[in-house]
Amino acid sequence: MSQHPQIRFSYAECVRTLTIRRSLAPLVLAAALLASFIVLFAWPQSAAAHDSLIDSDPAADSTVETLPDELTLTFSNALIGGDGSTAVVITDAEGTSITDGTPRVDGAMVIQPLVADAAAGEYTVLWQVISSDGHPTDGEFSFILSSSGEATDAPDAVTTPEPDATESDAAVAPTATETPSESTPESSFLRVLPWIIGGVIVAAGGGALIAVLTRRKRDGDTAAGTDSDTHPER
Repeated sequence: MSQHPQIRFSYAECVRTLTIRRSLAPLVLAAALLASFIVLFAWPQSAAAHDSLIDSDPAADSTVETLPDELTLTFSNALIGGDGSTAVVITDAEGTSITDGTPRVDGAMVIQPLVADAAAGEYTVLWQVISSDGHPTDGEFSFILSSSGEATDAPDAVTTPEPDATESDAAVAPTATETPSESTPESSFLRVLPWIIGGVIVAAGGGALIAVLTRRKRDGDTAAGTDSDTHPER
């Protein structure tokens, strides 16, 4: 008779310990979900903060008759300037550069002087800037120069204007719609991706939480029944 209360006390302590552990399980799960959300949403916002190229002159994938004195790049936010922060390289199919001097940053614009005697052909523009968030970003595009920057003879002036005008109009017209469409899918994907991943985590976490609570209730009912069977009323 003297040992029975001690056994009953030890059993009660075990039940209390199990109850405390089960009560902490939802808190641990919630903390894990919160940490996952912080990691998932911090990365996309950081990636989305990088400034993007929204316009250029000459425009991407366009055909121009004459090369401007300067190539202009326009970005979504003001850039961070400074020595070595910005680089622009423009080369033809043979790798010959047509840049003249170093680029300068003016707010959200990058201006790169060009040579005056560039030959006709396709040119590739490579650029690198420091975004307003302090991270470097880069990209490239191409355009076509339909005529040389050198002085042309009279026959050239007679034969080239009519076809060049139609070709230039046909090539420049779609540029306004093509340039935004190239950047839109990437930015849209970056905005949607965290919500998709977050939704999957929330669904999985919710299911796990429901399972933990259901098991806790079932184990509590079982423990109560066992306690009642083990220690009947006298």
